[in-house]
Amino acid sequence: MPPGKVFIAGSGPGSFELITKRAIELIEQVDVILFDELIGAELRNIIEKSGKEVVDVGKRAGKHKKKQDETNRLLIEYAKKGKNVLRIKGGDPFIFGRGGEEAEVLAEAGIKFEIVPGVTSAIAAPAYAGIPVTHRGYDPAVVFLTGKEAPGRDRTNWEALAKLNATIVILMGVANLRRNAERLMKHGKSPDTPVAIIEKGCTKEQRVVTGRLRNIADIVEKEGVKAPAVIVIGNVVNLREKLLPFLDF
Repeated sequence: MPPGKVFIAGSGPGSFELITKRAIELIEQVDVILFDELIGAELRNIIEKSGKEVVDVGKRAGKHKKKQDETNRLLIEYAKKGKNVLRIKGGDPFIFGRGGEEAEVLAEAGIKFEIVPGVTSAIAAPAYAGIPVTHRGYDPAVVFLTGKEAPGRDRTNWEALAKLNATIVILMGVANLRRNAERLMKHGKSPDTPVAIIEKGCTKEQRVVTGRLRNIADIVEKEGVKAPAVIVIGNVVNLREKLLPFLDF
């Protein structure tokens, strides 16, 4: 029996309307679906009622239903049994979604795969909050950064990042917000740099908290902001006040 194919797909940032047509089509076409925690309630409901074999491999901070090695093993095992597999993740699979790791494992095992990009929360959540991550009147670059690295592997050059003329977008960064803000200020980032935290972006529960680099950690603690959240650091955050009164989704 020839091996099946694995489809590594992104489901977008939470709103069902932002899922790609290709991702929806694959739910009907595959034999097995492995889904993540942050795919959105409506999509999860569709998957669970699809009649396909379904495996919840969701991950949240400190709570992993399946370890990454186990997820990798399942993808290979199902494909080698001749089954087509949909591996669907929140956001985009190649933006801090471990999609690259899974593709690498599949390639090493000789399994064919397809990548289905998704709308990443790194740009969608700020957009829903009235914050364009790029604007000609502001910083000429944008940097996407993970708020947590693998244990013992902090490779971020905070000094260079603080000096870079760029908007900084941090994913998975709420838990380390204070530490990372202090690092940026230590290396020269202005304490008055505007910051926005978009909690549960692109969902009905979306909440936006704003402040400055010097006080945003205190504000987030006071307001009880929880993951998932996207952090935007830069002067583009100031555009929210102008755009928000006319922003309609």
